[in-house]
Amino acid sequence: MEFRQLEAFVNAVKYKSFSKAADATFLTQPTISAHINNLENEMGTTLVNRTGREITLTKQGELFYPYAIDMLHTRSQALATVQAQCETMDGVLDLYASSIPGQYYLPRLIGEFHAKCPKIRFYVDQSDSKTVIENVMSQKGEIGLTGYKMHNSLVYEPVFMDELVLIVPDTERYARWKMGSTVSFRDFEHETFILREEGSGTKQEMEKAEIHGVPVFKNVDVIARMNSTETIKQAVAGGLGISILSRMAAGEKEETHRIKYLKIDGLDKKRTFYMVYSKNIRLSPIAEAFRDLVIDYRDRNWQQDIGRFM
Repeated sequence: MEFRQLEAFVNAVKYKSFSKAADATFLTQPTISAHINNLENEMGTTLVNRTGREITLTKQGELFYPYAIDMLHTRSQALATVQAQCETMDGVLDLYASSIPGQYYLPRLIGEFHAKCPKIRFYVDQSDSKTVIENVMSQKGEIGLTGYKMHNSLVYEPVFMDELVLIVPDTERYARWKMGSTVSFRDFEHETFILREEGSGTKQEMEKAEIHGVPVFKNVDVIARMNSTETIKQAVAGGLGISILSRMAAGEKEETHRIKYLKIDGLDKKRTFYMVYSKNIRLSPIAEAFRDLVIDYRDRNWQQDIGRFM
C-alpha cells in the first residue's frame, strides 16, 4: 500500500470524480484510476462505485475511508516533525533547472526554503531540460526542475503548469492585437522566428504542437536560435523576429513594456514542469526536505496556477 494510492482514493472521493481528482493532484485520469485499482487489488475488494455520474463509496470503501484519512494525516504530522528539524540542517544543496523553472519558479522555492532552513547554501546550475535530466541521471545533483520527461529511472513530480504563447514586439505593426488576445497562426506563419536551442523543453513542445492535427512550427523561417529566454525577449523587442515562449517567461504587461504575448487559436499547448529525482537512490535529508517543500508549495498554489489558463 502506497501513499500515492491513498491520496488518489481520498481525492477521488473528495471530488467525486477521477478527472477532477487528477486535476487537483497534477496527474492524469488513467493514473488516478490505476492507483485506485492497485489499492483495490491489494485489499481484495472494491472501494468505489464507478457507475453513474459521480463516484460513490462501496460499503467496504466507507469502512476504509476514515483509515485512509488517518494514514495520510499521520504522514503529514511525521513530515512536519522532520521538517521542524530543518532549522539545524547545514550543508549545500545542488539544484539543476531548465530555463523557465530556473528563472521564474526556482527563486521563490529557494526563498521559502531558506526561511525555514537558514543554514543551507545553494548551488544552482541552469541549462536546457535534456542536460538537467542527464545531470540527475549521472548523480551530479539530486534534484532537477525540467520541462519534459525522459528516462524511466527517474521520478517526475509535476509541480507547475504553463503554456506556449506567441511573442511579438509591441509596435505599430502588431497594434491591432491586444496583450493576451487570441490570433490566427496564418497571420504569422510567414514571419521570421527566433527559437530556443536544441534540447530545450520549449523547443520539444513546439515540435509537438499541432492545430487540427497539422504541425504548425515545423517549417517556419528561423533567423536565430538562442539559449536564453531573456535574450530572445530582447531580440523580439528589438525587431529581429517573433518567437514562441512560455507564458510565464513572457510576463504581464507591466513587466514587458516592449513586447506582448498572443494566444494562437486552436493551439492547446499547456506545459507541465517537473521536479525530477532518482527512483533508486534515497535523497539526502536536505534534498528530501526541499522536495517536500516543493510539493507543499505546489499543493498550495495549484488552483491559482490552473486559473491562469481559464
